[in-house]
Amino acid sequence: MNGSTASQIPVPSAGKLAITTAIALAVAVAILVTIVLPAEYGVDPLGTGERLGLTAMSRPQQKKAVLPSAGSELKPTALGPISQYPVPFKVDRVEFTIAPYDYIEYKYQLAAGAQMAFSWKASAPVSDDFHGEVNADPNQVQSFDASNFDGAHGLFTAPFNGIHGWYWENPTGKPVTVTLQTSGFYASAIEFRSDKTTVPHELKTP
Repeated sequence: MNGSTASQIPVPSAGKLAITTAIALAVAVAILVTIVLPAEYGVDPLGTGERLGLTAMSRPQQKKAVLPSAGSELKPTALGPISQYPVPFKVDRVEFTIAPYDYIEYKYQLAAGAQMAFSWKASAPVSDDFHGEVNADPNQVQSFDASNFDGAHGLFTAPFNGIHGWYWENPTGKPVTVTLQTSGFYASAIEFRSDKTTVPHELKTP
C-alpha cells in the first residue's frame, strides 16, 4: 500500500522547478535591492529606499557630541532689528569627497537665536538633510529641509541650543565632492564620518 500511495504523488517537472526557482530568486533580489540594502547599508541604486524613508535607518547611531562649556554659547541680544553678540562672527570653509553610497555629516554648535549664513555646492546631486539635534542629543532630531539637489544658499537662525548642519549621502556610483562655506555666530564645528568617528574642525575669525 505504501508503494502504491507514493507512486500517486505527482512529481514536478524540471521545467516547473526551474520556473519556481527563478521566481523565488527574482523576489529575493527585489527585496534585497529595494528594502535590505537601503535599510541596512544605505545603498539605494533605485531610489526606492529614499522614497520609503529606509535610508535613514542605515545611519549609525552617533554618540552625543562633546560640546564646549555653556559659557561659550553665543547667545544674541535683540535690539530691535539688530542682534548683537559678545564676540565677532566666525568663518569656515570645508570640502569633502564622498565615496559611492557613502555619507558624511557636518554640524555647528549654535545657541537659540544665533544665525549662520551658508552656501554649499556638490559636483553631482546628493541626498541632503539639513537638521538639528537638541543639546547635541542624537535622539532629539528636528529636520528642517530634506532634498535631492547639488547645492543650497541661505541664512539659518537656530530654533534651539544644539548642533545644526547637514547630512549628505552620495547615491551614485562615483565619488562626489561637496564644498561648504559658512559664516556665523557658532561656537564649534564637528564632522561625523560613516565609520562612526567624529572630527572637530577649527573655525576662523575674519
